[in-house]
Amino acid sequence: MKAPLVVFPAIVWLAGCSESPRKVEANGAPVPVKIATVTAEPWPEKYEAMGTVRARSAAVLSSKVMGYVREVHANIGDHVGAGQLLVVLDAADLEASYRRADAGREEAHSSIPEAESGVTAAKANLELARATFKRMTDLFANKSISNQEYDEAAARLKAADAAYAMAESKRLQLTSKIAQAEQERRAAEIQRGYAQLRAPFAGVVTAKSVEPGNLATAGAPLLTIEREGAYRLEVSVEESRLVLIRSGSKVTVVLDALGRTIEAKIGEVVPLVDAASRAYLVKIDLPAIPQLRSGTFGRARFVVGTRPVLSVPISALIEHGQVQSVYVVENGVARLRIVTIGRKIDDRAEVLSGLNPGEQALSPIPVGLADGVKVEPRQ
Repeated sequence: MKAPLVVFPAIVWLAGCSESPRKVEANGAPVPVKIATVTAEPWPEKYEAMGTVRARSAAVLSSKVMGYVREVHANIGDHVGAGQLLVVLDAADLEASYRRADAGREEAHSSIPEAESGVTAAKANLELARATFKRMTDLFANKSISNQEYDEAAARLKAADAAYAMAESKRLQLTSKIAQAEQERRAAEIQRGYAQLRAPFAGVVTAKSVEPGNLATAGAPLLTIEREGAYRLEVSVEESRLVLIRSGSKVTVVLDALGRTIEAKIGEVVPLVDAASRAYLVKIDLPAIPQLRSGTFGRARFVVGTRPVLSVPISALIEHGQVQSVYVVENGVARLRIVTIGRKIDDRAEVLSGLNPGEQALSPIPVGLADGVKVEPRQ
């Protein structure tokens, strides 16, 4: 007696599952709709190249002299200012050379009063010898002095003149010596400055290969600094595409890691093809972007021409997962049509298949519209 009670609900359930989808009849008052005619439009043809973000300005700090590292004031990732002290070397020998040169300059300067006094004394003796010789000349003309006395006065004048010239020469030599001492002091000061490495510009420390106590050798890299806000995307472009790419042209850059799509300009096209990849290097200048760093992956999209494309407004699309469709008007009735969509630009979508030129797609789609409903296109 219980068997029919069990089987009956199952039969009802199966009957409900086998019922075909209800079709909406094309009757009743037409629904007013707006339409968009499917037409072929010229769309930009784009070529995409992948590359890496690099710093436009980067500096590798290295020592010009050999010495042990005494202090390091920066780590990777630190932001540093222009002129900031980053590395200090132990330069006792350079400091000693500077002090020795400075002492030589001070000694030369201290000799100036003595040299000037010598010039003053020699000049006074010369003037006295000239006055004496003049008097002796007058007396000799009147035969008031002997030839011996006259010759002695002339000799004293020559000696005074020579002494004055020697004093002047010593003063000039002292001036040259002071200039030389100044140059030696300046050179020693420059050498001493090599013991302190400072940031050449404001930026970020991206590499570090030095610690206190290390021996820094001349030319060995210690720190690498990249200027903030000055980056570019370097991409490889196929040799056949290069004729369509020019410096100064606009390009779209996609930075997936930052979720950013930006407009940029081509800064440089390196006129040298890579023999292995048959590609050119194109450098794209990027605007200042927070969190952007060297090594970030990027894609550049170049406009290389146009091609005719069938398109519809994005508002005409219905998307259910991977399935895309639109409503078209057929004999005054809305019919759902499955389509294949390609690129989307601004408010339009490229139609790869499912529609033909001249067909009318509903845009926007009225709420609650179903397949088979009568529609009335309106402006």
